[in-house]
Amino acid sequence: MSSVDRMELMQTFVRIVDGGSLSAAAILLKTTQPTISRRLRTLEDMLGVELILRNTHAIKLTDDGERCYAHARKLMEGWDQLEEELAGARGAPVGRLAVKVPHAFGQDQLVRPLVEYLKNYDQVSVDWVLSDRPPDFISENIDCAIHVGPVSDPSHVAVLLAEIPRIVVAAPELLENRSIDRVEALEGVPWVSLTTFYGSEIVLQNTRNRKTVRFPIAPRFSTDSLFATRHAVLNGLGVGIVSRWIVVDDLREGRLVNLFPDWQASALPVYLVYPYASYYPARMRKFFDILRDFMPKLAEVEVPSRQRQINK
Repeated sequence: MSSVDRMELMQTFVRIVDGGSLSAAAILLKTTQPTISRRLRTLEDMLGVELILRNTHAIKLTDDGERCYAHARKLMEGWDQLEEELAGARGAPVGRLAVKVPHAFGQDQLVRPLVEYLKNYDQVSVDWVLSDRPPDFISENIDCAIHVGPVSDPSHVAVLLAEIPRIVVAAPELLENRSIDRVEALEGVPWVSLTTFYGSEIVLQNTRNRKTVRFPIAPRFSTDSLFATRHAVLNGLGVGIVSRWIVVDDLREGRLVNLFPDWQASALPVYLVYPYASYYPARMRKFFDILRDFMPKLAEVEVPSRQRQINK
């Protein structure tokens, strides 16, 4: 069997694992599922081991499959690097980039750097996947993610890009006939809960003296959507904690009131997250560069004095 055939079999195996199924690999490689199945059997016969345990719902790698995937992945990364270098593509990214981004942040603040990236590199296409869940790079076939909130998976590289201040807001109509003269009085008002970050308890800190208050709430409305939270608060359903960037116009035009500006919820970190690899193609490196350059320009987002990298 030629080296070209072996590379094709290795690429097919990597795409099966990355895509999570033979049918997904067929779509990625623009071929048929029987072809993918035949290539997998050929690779297993050639190596003399079973690589994947098959069932009707999902694929599961054998121990030999795990080892083969690790080597095949490195082999494909090395091949991509060689092709890129020989083509002189270090300054001209090409190919598809799949990025997972938070729903609200990805539809608003992050569109500017995305557009700039696509205008600069016309040989790149981007899949912009909106989701607030932590990324699963293999099953979702994602290259990198922008994640708002803590990152706990030690198998990923996580680079801190920025922090998003969060404030307590309410519609003026909700405040009518209510005496809220101190922050502790917020315990007795109706609340809207953004369940991704707070549910039955509120924790606020004074930005001047660092004093903390904590109290329970029984939300009248709970959602995992920042957009829905904003609209519920705008309509007077309750007090809510929101990212400051999403209500700048509402505050300026008087539709919302910033309650106790000295008291805020903890800022949310914004991380660039991606898998460890020995090589990253130019389309990823250039995207990372544009993200870092744009973060200081985004509205109501604070960039730490020194961006730090964790899980490394």
